[in-house]
Amino acid sequence: MKSRSHSHPTVPFPVPLGAQVVRDGVQFTVFSRHATRVWLMLFDDPEAAQPICEYELCPERNRIGDLWHIHVGAARPGQFYLYRMEGCATARRRNFFDPDQWLLDPYALAVAGAPRWGNAAWFQPGVYPKNGARFPKGVILRDEFDWSGDRPPRTPLSETIIYEAHLRGFTAHRQSGARHRGTFSAFIEKIPYLQDLGVTAVELLPIQEFNEMEFLQENMGRRALRNLWGYSTMAFFAPNGRYAHGGVRGQQVREFKELVVALHQAGIEVILDVVFNHSAEQGAGGPTYSFRGLDNDIYYLMDERRGDYANYSGCGNTINSNHPIVRDFILDCLRYWVLHMHVDGFRFDLASVLTRGADGQILPNPPIVEHIAEDPALRDAKIFAEAWDAAGAYHVGAFPSERWCEWNGKYRDDMRRFWRGDSGLLGAFATRFAGSADLYGYNGRTPLKSINFITCHDGFTLADLVGYEQKHNAVNGEDNRDGENANFSCNHGVEGPTADPTIQALRRRQQRNFLLTLLLSQGIPMLLAGDEFGRTQQGNNNAYAQDNEISWLDWSLLRANADLYAFVQQLIAFRKAHPVLRRRAFFKDADVQWLGPDGRAPNWAQGTALACLLQGNHAATGATTDDDHLLLLFNAGRAPVDFVLPAAPGAPWRLAFATAEPPPVFDAGAPRLRLAERAAAVLISARG
Repeated sequence: MKSRSHSHPTVPFPVPLGAQVVRDGVQFTVFSRHATRVWLMLFDDPEAAQPICEYELCPERNRIGDLWHIHVGAARPGQFYLYRMEGCATARRRNFFDPDQWLLDPYALAVAGAPRWGNAAWFQPGVYPKNGARFPKGVILRDEFDWSGDRPPRTPLSETIIYEAHLRGFTAHRQSGARHRGTFSAFIEKIPYLQDLGVTAVELLPIQEFNEMEFLQENMGRRALRNLWGYSTMAFFAPNGRYAHGGVRGQQVREFKELVVALHQAGIEVILDVVFNHSAEQGAGGPTYSFRGLDNDIYYLMDERRGDYANYSGCGNTINSNHPIVRDFILDCLRYWVLHMHVDGFRFDLASVLTRGADGQILPNPPIVEHIAEDPALRDAKIFAEAWDAAGAYHVGAFPSERWCEWNGKYRDDMRRFWRGDSGLLGAFATRFAGSADLYGYNGRTPLKSINFITCHDGFTLADLVGYEQKHNAVNGEDNRDGENANFSCNHGVEGPTADPTIQALRRRQQRNFLLTLLLSQGIPMLLAGDEFGRTQQGNNNAYAQDNEISWLDWSLLRANADLYAFVQQLIAFRKAHPVLRRRAFFKDADVQWLGPDGRAPNWAQGTALACLLQGNHAATGATTDDDHLLLLFNAGRAPVDFVLPAAPGAPWRLAFATAEPPPVFDAGAPRLRLAERAAAVLISARG
């Protein structure tokens, strides 16, 4: 394509990066160190195959350092833009500069691409777009949203209860009753449900722009599948346009902001799952959208021996997150989502990648981790790490920052094994229930470092955890090789659905056991969307590509399993009512007493039953007033257990919760309680 000559003024201050609408046009700034020629293209239509005009940036007038910049007086909000670049890679690196390759601005605030979710007509099987009508384009936006009515909840960590959900999957099912299913506005319709449940934060799987049709473009065996989860980011500043019902020309930004405001008005915070470990450009044979064509040498970790991408993410490439330029990009992005989009925090996917240096080795003090923790604009944001990566790094209990909370994978595994009935787990169960002091009980850390979870998007749902012992992922098109093998699950006699009432009752009880354990443990609980009413994925423990009823929440189950929903609702209310369950410091000896079924100190090496007495005095809980005293009984064995009850510290014991049906017969004056096999109970002694 020949460039056309246009006159344009130079602007001496080429920051911030991106397309900034100014009084007399638009200021465009993009980074590239190794580009030798740069072109800016403008479009009036996102489906245009050719730009309406193109500007070649002159190095003498339009480059300061590594910043290429241009002021275009004729540009306006509502137009679309892209770049082209020519350059040369450094030694031992593959050169991805290509002047025919169209490039998204990494700082684009919205992307106009396929007009509807899953629109296969927009894509060509086996072809990644290089240029032309089907290449996604950045949208020039002016921020005119009125935030005056927004009041972020700023919920303390000690009060936080997280609900992990997929934006589309939450309302895509026909039973959701939403008007525009699978969209930001549909999620708004379900906010009263979240309020009724009692959660304080939603943690959304990636909502940044990604290509759900990438498997079609690969044209391999998975071509009929869609990338539902979205862990393949194309544009990190841009909300996904197909999650907006109003259009992809910038409406997605407004609709996401409206969702944030609505959640905040309901007292619910917004946590975004962000993917700064890799991008949608995959390996060397993947598509080029931006980073690769802008400056591959800077943005990605490379294996110098092979001249190819280092792959610590398991997704083909690894972002060079500790390079100063990339570090600034990540921080700019996080600040944007906090300052301009009003989100309340982030969960970092495969966060251990952020600890790797340019050679892929683990850094003792990774700069990006510290900068995120200490950045002034992010000080109020919640920051959660998935503290491992796909290449063996595992930092649970050792993520290099005091401020970051961690997804506690050891909590998940130990609690699953305990309730499965594995022997020798009493000590591990008690440690995890009490906040994982073995992981976090040093250097002034607290139980609030631990994000406790039994299930999450990645793995079995809770109903499947008690209904399957093997993963059933054949529909993913990977010959059942994908997904975790070590699930620590139990089917209780039959693999999958059964009409056996005894097995059904046991599975229901086990779900209640897990939920009670999760919501009464010290730390921050995270509930997977749909577990509160028994959602199943039919044994699929890696439903990343199942944009169908396997992944969507079937809201008819809310009616079918109303008793389970009510149980979760009551547990959340109980947690909120009792500060002893939300401690901001680890237990001291006087605060907690662990007991065996005989009422004496437990034999930690044997047995599957345990009792826990929590003292409710305010000195122990950190609350301003005394709490009730709680006695929690757990029996993961396959036979009933008679517990000798300690003397009530306050009023006589009364039964608050029981997972067995019918609940145990309990006489407040009796010194014993018989707890059914695989069951839990909570007794309460009101403060005097």
